[in-house]
Amino acid sequence: MEYRKLPHGEEQISIIGMGNSSLGASGGEEAEKTIAMALENGVNYFDMAAGDATPFPAYGRVVSGCRHKVYYQVHFGADYRSGKYGWTLDLDEIRRSVDWQLKALKTDYIDFGFIHCIDELSDLEKAEAHGTIAYIEELKRQGVIRHIGLSSHTPVVAEKVLDMHILDMLMFSINPAYDYRHGEYAIGSGDERAALYRRCEAEGVGISVMKAFSAGQLLDAKTSPFGQALTEYQCMQYALDRPGVLTVLPGVRNREDLKRILGFLIATEAEKDYSILGSFTPAESNGVCVYCNHCQPCPAGLDVGLINKYYDLAKAGDGLARDHYAHMERKASHCVSCGHCDARCPFHVSQSWRMKEIAAYFGE
Repeated sequence: MEYRKLPHGEEQISIIGMGNSSLGASGGEEAEKTIAMALENGVNYFDMAAGDATPFPAYGRVVSGCRHKVYYQVHFGADYRSGKYGWTLDLDEIRRSVDWQLKALKTDYIDFGFIHCIDELSDLEKAEAHGTIAYIEELKRQGVIRHIGLSSHTPVVAEKVLDMHILDMLMFSINPAYDYRHGEYAIGSGDERAALYRRCEAEGVGISVMKAFSAGQLLDAKTSPFGQALTEYQCMQYALDRPGVLTVLPGVRNREDLKRILGFLIATEAEKDYSILGSFTPAESNGVCVYCNHCQPCPAGLDVGLINKYYDLAKAGDGLARDHYAHMERKASHCVSCGHCDARCPFHVSQSWRMKEIAAYFGE
């Protein structure tokens, strides 16, 4: 397993986490075995926006002896007391639901307390007016919550909450379809979404990724908006390459699903290569570096994708990105304009020209 550090904390988070939207369908026994398998393979980040109540006591039983090794995303607004998933903005209902979740999980603290599924500005206003956000902040002051997060599909809502400066984590839907305006949750333009990811990294807010496969649509040529299927590993790598992303949270039903997902860790670079996107993404994506490094190897030894990422982040206000760039051994100014990367870029980026732009920006 690989891990990425939470910028606003010391937590080392597994790049593969686990979603629980479908785990309960396999029953309590299989859920327990799947959770145990995840822990054995280094998975330590679990999103508790489950499809039903089944996973909660299963986690409580499996994790009770190693709670310190696990990070839970607990959602303030998801209600499981009926046995099924429910959504509420009512603070009293939220209090009772969170109490139920903590008892089922056999824990007295929450690693990441999430404002749940706020996709409309009106819902955010209600969460503020009803006292939900103030309640979460108070629980953080008490130490019951270690970090505050937000779950949303909407860039403008996420930006609004980022303006509050309370977030350590954002759960957001990231996949090529949504980023290129295809699908129910393809909210915001590609530029708006990319700007959100860069802002999160610049401000030290980690991103946990939901819907990396666009609810499975991207995995089937018949349902893919591109008319061509992508693999799970291509989608996961795409998400992990976005700025700010710490972990991807595929939903699994059982151990068989989890085993397949964990295969990502031993997959070849070719199996994870998503550069094929350049052949069927819209014209608006042309000329935009997505840090896929399909242009490698660079004859001059430049890490072209990383140079582009540091540049984009520095422009977004990330001082650390500027510092990281300054300490790179091979910088944009070392580009010899051989055209190798220009010819290989699936997104038709003129990297030889862009290297000059980047070098000028950093004053080389």
